[in-house]
Amino acid sequence: MAFSFVIVVASGGCSAIGASKGKAETPPESSVGPDRDALRAQAKAIFGTLPSDAADPSRPISTAEVDLGRTLYYDPRLSKNHDISCNSCHQLDAFGADGEPTSPGHKGQRGDRNSPTTLNAALHIAQFWDGRAPDVEEQAKGPVLNPVEMAMPSEEAVVVVLDSIPGYAPLFHAAFPDEAEPISYDNMGIAIGAFERGLITPAPLDAFIAGDNSALTAEQAAGLETFIGVGCVACHNGAAVGGGAYRKLGLVNPYPTEDRGREKVTGQPEDLHVFKVPSLRNVTETGPWFHDGSIGQIDEAVTLMAHHQIGVTLTPEQTRNIVAFLGALTGQISPAYVAQPPLPPDGPDTPKPDPT
Repeated sequence: MAFSFVIVVASGGCSAIGASKGKAETPPESSVGPDRDALRAQAKAIFGTLPSDAADPSRPISTAEVDLGRTLYYDPRLSKNHDISCNSCHQLDAFGADGEPTSPGHKGQRGDRNSPTTLNAALHIAQFWDGRAPDVEEQAKGPVLNPVEMAMPSEEAVVVVLDSIPGYAPLFHAAFPDEAEPISYDNMGIAIGAFERGLITPAPLDAFIAGDNSALTAEQAAGLETFIGVGCVACHNGAAVGGGAYRKLGLVNPYPTEDRGREKVTGQPEDLHVFKVPSLRNVTETGPWFHDGSIGQIDEAVTLMAHHQIGVTLTPEQTRNIVAFLGALTGQISPAYVAQPPLPPDGPDTPKPDPT
């Protein structure tokens, strides 16, 4: 499902989305705009250091768990009609997105929210736009049973499918060696989550923070300075450049949406139109944007959110620079890590696809 984008600011912050690819040679220091050493110090204080993975220190992850999770991520038999996998909506060869405003699910149904990328998602405080799942392990279990998405009728039905595929037994036993009957719905979620915790994408911003002045172009450096100075970092901070807080959409100037946001989860009036602040990593590659996927141009998303979240009209130059900086958040991941493995073949008792 594609990556949507809400830019929210609590105490005078803006947000944006942008596209800038490639890497230019750094001009002489006198012509690059902001002082890069000072800018680096600011960026490091705001964003910190991107970890190599998002593993939970209290629960080590094994290679066997990751291997199982990778296989499950790509397996469409976790859907009722055997035609939708996690990767259908969160395509790992497309930055964890599918380019759709909202993703097609069972029988072509579509939900009302744009699907966030799975890349770097494990760094967030919670999952889904409304934060209804505390982590990627819980999130992985949601779409499988959602009647609009993968539409499996029950957890038990999923276990029946997994049990019926002979090749899954050794994979589950290797991933959960201390369990007599490791094939379970919860373990499916744990394994997919283990795989997703490795979907971390280092980007030029991280190289810049680490000391490489050539990692950002002059325009990107100017955009970073603007991103900080205007206040976008009030919400888009931390290693994921967002994903660490909830904010109201339309904080200064109301944003036209019927989506009640986090209020549907908490039942609290103060959570009306409140969403999780999205991560901006890879945001230039994961449009269309906003929670409903309604915006198709990233510069428009930047200017709209500046208006709605901080009541600021950005100049064309500010917009261009912020868009350029957001391009410096586009990262890479090892192709081997996300390569689709061969799926274990059906067994004689594997349920058939059900299009109903």
